[in-house]
Amino acid sequence: MSKKQYYIYNAQTNTYEPVKATRNWWSNLLLILLSSLFIGAALILVVYFFFGSPKEEMLKLENEKLQAQYNILLRRVDDAMVVLDDIKQRDDNLYRVIMQVDPIGDKVRNAGVDNAARYAHLIQMSNGKLVATVTQDVDRLARNLYVQDNSFNELVDLARNQEDRMKHIPAIQPVADKDLRRLGSGFGWRIDPVFNTRNFHDGIDLTADRGVPVYASGDAKVTFTGWRRGYGNTIELDHGYGYVTRYAHLNKIEVLQGETVTRGKRIGQVGNTGKSTGSHLHYEVIYRGRNVDPINYFFMDVTPEEYDRMIQEVSNQ
Repeated sequence: MSKKQYYIYNAQTNTYEPVKATRNWWSNLLLILLSSLFIGAALILVVYFFFGSPKEEMLKLENEKLQAQYNILLRRVDDAMVVLDDIKQRDDNLYRVIMQVDPIGDKVRNAGVDNAARYAHLIQMSNGKLVATVTQDVDRLARNLYVQDNSFNELVDLARNQEDRMKHIPAIQPVADKDLRRLGSGFGWRIDPVFNTRNFHDGIDLTADRGVPVYASGDAKVTFTGWRRGYGNTIELDHGYGYVTRYAHLNKIEVLQGETVTRGKRIGQVGNTGKSTGSHLHYEVIYRGRNVDPINYFFMDVTPEEYDRMIQEVSNQ
């Protein structure tokens, strides 16, 4: 059945014109709903692309917190490695030298850790570079601690099995700490105080007042007593195991050649004889015919802190 057509009179044209049908109310409602949906979808897209979803914002905050924790962990690992590096230096240059065993090189200490391919899979993660760096540093710390623990165990075993050797190794300061005014010239190159020329200083100078006692730094046999050119009154001790010590510029010699002495025995007095510009003891440690730094042989009566202070004093001269 066709729809009924309605007409309306037009006074201007003096005719009846058909009435055009208008949208019904539900068509208008549908149009409004569709428009609202379109506008809402557009707003959601704008928020999503420009502001991020709430879930994404939460993930972003979590990621920032995680990165901050990684940075803190990285700094703590770096601080621990600084301490461990100091222990490694003492182990290689002091303890292992004293026990006459080879130092442990970085290649052994860091075995496997410096292999970049081992951490390649971590680079693919979020903040992958930071994660890989922290993981590698933690592995390096763990590896170095493991090697250092084994090194100390080895040194302890050597010390237990070499009691006699430890008695003979020069291991104390030849002048009591309370009598020392300061550490004079250190071991190595320096400007000669008499001739003002650069030469190598074979020992260290321990500044003390004239007459202060001088002690044997280890069990030994007296192999020389007397005057040596440049050294003045001198005592030389043979400790065995490749070690010889020399005590020079003495005011007085109180042992005889051929005599056996023990560590801590008084052998002479600090003086100012020979080529000397003031009262002090010139002390040398000679290992297998080669002069070595005597500071490394004060380990029985010098704490690590005092050892570091002495090294600093010598370095600043």
